[in-house]
Amino acid sequence: VDQYGADGKMVFGNDDKLLKATLTEKLLVTLLAKLTNFIPEGGIWLNTQRPEWNDANNALVGNGVSMVTLYYIRRYLTFCIELFGEGSKDQFEIHTPVSNLLNSVSACFNDNQEILIGSVSNNTRKSIMDSLGRAGEVYREKGYSGFADSGSSTVDKIQLVEFFELARKYVDHSIRANKRSDGLYHSYNLVQIKGDEASIEYLYEMLEGQVSVLSAGLLSGREALEVLDALKESKIYREDQYSYLLYPDRELPRFLEKNNIPNSFIESSNLAQTLLQKGDITLISKDLKGNYHFNGSFTNANGLRDKLEELKDDYADLVENEYEDYLEVFETMFNHKAFTGRSGTFYGYEGLGSIYWHMVSKLLLVVQENIFKSISEGEDEAVIKRLKEHYYDVREGIGVHKSPSLYGAFPTDPYSHTPANKGAQQPGMTGQVKEDVMNRWAELGIRITAGRISFNPIFLKNDEFLSNPDTFEYFNVEGERENLNLDAGELAFTYCQVPVIFKRGTKDQIQLTLKDGATVDMDGLNLPEDESGEIFKRSGKIRGLNITLNY
Repeated sequence: VDQYGADGKMVFGNDDKLLKATLTEKLLVTLLAKLTNFIPEGGIWLNTQRPEWNDANNALVGNGVSMVTLYYIRRYLTFCIELFGEGSKDQFEIHTPVSNLLNSVSACFNDNQEILIGSVSNNTRKSIMDSLGRAGEVYREKGYSGFADSGSSTVDKIQLVEFFELARKYVDHSIRANKRSDGLYHSYNLVQIKGDEASIEYLYEMLEGQVSVLSAGLLSGREALEVLDALKESKIYREDQYSYLLYPDRELPRFLEKNNIPNSFIESSNLAQTLLQKGDITLISKDLKGNYHFNGSFTNANGLRDKLEELKDDYADLVENEYEDYLEVFETMFNHKAFTGRSGTFYGYEGLGSIYWHMVSKLLLVVQENIFKSISEGEDEAVIKRLKEHYYDVREGIGVHKSPSLYGAFPTDPYSHTPANKGAQQPGMTGQVKEDVMNRWAELGIRITAGRISFNPIFLKNDEFLSNPDTFEYFNVEGERENLNLDAGELAFTYCQVPVIFKRGTKDQIQLTLKDGATVDMDGLNLPEDESGEIFKRSGKIRGLNITLNY
């Protein structure tokens, strides 16, 4: 690091030069690192220090399994299938350890395809976890040693696409297995490993899971609508703000309600009875009301284990017979394995009762993505209409049209979150602005396909068009302030600093205004590649677009 700066933390080859990799290898490593932690029907095992976008759930590390990550992996796999499947190149060079990792993960998936037609047994789940985990371990050891003498290998396009497609089948199987009875999808799960078995337990519903499964690309338009309908009826919906919480609000147990050992357990425990008779309160104690409690210094089960090991010196047989019983009742009382972090203990900062506005804008984004997907797949018009209704319903709750008293601040100012008992908190612009810009482009019908701009505002509201003449002020590509006079029934915005005016008519048409003032008329709503390129480059050759919509 002293010699190379931040690059010094990266991998160097035998020639003491920074190890470089192809884009193919980088895409594969990103995917394979996750898939080596794949748990069938569970998600991606959370076993790194900072595993998730929502750091309020970071306490799930170790026991937690993320379906949220798996939903996005599904989208990533589809991207890779299209990227490599449609590309002209047939072979790709990658480092041999990455090739070996690809082959190991692929072999595991090929050998266990029978699970794709039903549910997965706990034994099979553990076996697949072990196989994938060992493949990841071998790769990590090579990586930490600097890929010494590893060389390069060639992988075929067909091999890559077949692997991506097979991996997507496993992901799809797990997604289907994580649909809840209420129509929502699980977000985070828990894994419990005992011997040769790995079982899955479920946590409560979360908004993240619904957003990510809607983004995955698996659900049909009708299935997406079912999720949105279920979400509106769920405990996540917050009626006073007509928006969505990150997770259902709930009452936490008060201090005196915690750490109460059931009397039935004490009565059946020979170890407890012996210690109490001798006045030993290092493990459990009895209060003035006759209630029993574990030693208050135990912060988790490790403290309990240490005490039980210590008690073996005097009560070996008693401890041996009841060791697991004590660990079980301790976990039943405190449920530490399901502790998520501040999301389950705080009342602000993405905690209980909080709306996190960035996630609501992410929800809005995936609703509009599903509108376009449903149209392209020929979904029923009634379904598309309902999806559009959900879009504007979610949009209405985001805040810009709310009163200051309801929003808790000026509604045009950006805020991070809104807790249950206050208005908007934590001022400042989050990543929410990215989704909001993308959503506005979608409302205006702006689509970029193969380097060409098209305008098809399929769910733009009529009240967006002016009811009276007005003036539109903007800054052109030279950074100069300009004004355009607009008529009633028009709408104006800029794209790459080029003004675009929408008006309604009987025929779809684009009129270009060029730098010399000349105009060019084009039928349809698609700009050719050359003209699109001039707009992207902000060359100034195109000074404006007048678009007539058969709307």
